[in-house]
Amino acid sequence: MSVSRVSIKFVIEGIGEAEGEFIRHLAPRTVETIMKKLPIEGQAAIWQEEVYFEIPVKMGSEKAKPTVKKGAIAFWPMGSALCIFYGETQPYSPVNIVGQVTKNLELFEQVKSGAKIKVEETS
Repeated sequence: MSVSRVSIKFVIEGIGEAEGEFIRHLAPRTVETIMKKLPIEGQAAIWQEEVYFEIPVKMGSEKAKPTVKKGAIAFWPMGSALCIFYGETQPYSPVNIVGQVTKNLELFEQVKSGAKIKVEETS
């Protein structure tokens, strides 16, 4: 287990589980703040090819980027939300990239607005 990468899983209500990792050097303060709140659960919202949900974290921009790659996990400061980019969508406004989905990214294509998503650290 690397200290720079933290394995996580997304439990998507009625769909299944996806795996990912938080990568500390991308936005160290943001990753650390989110890690302290795990496990977190939220209700999915959909924007283009992105699933996002509000989390109990208030942070400003940290190395914020206006563009992301498919599979990116990011924190959206404007909406206090965790975002999963499953397609070629770009964020509504700059986001703090905090990690990437490593397995079952395609599950996010099936998420409906209002579905519960839980994020937890895996050992």
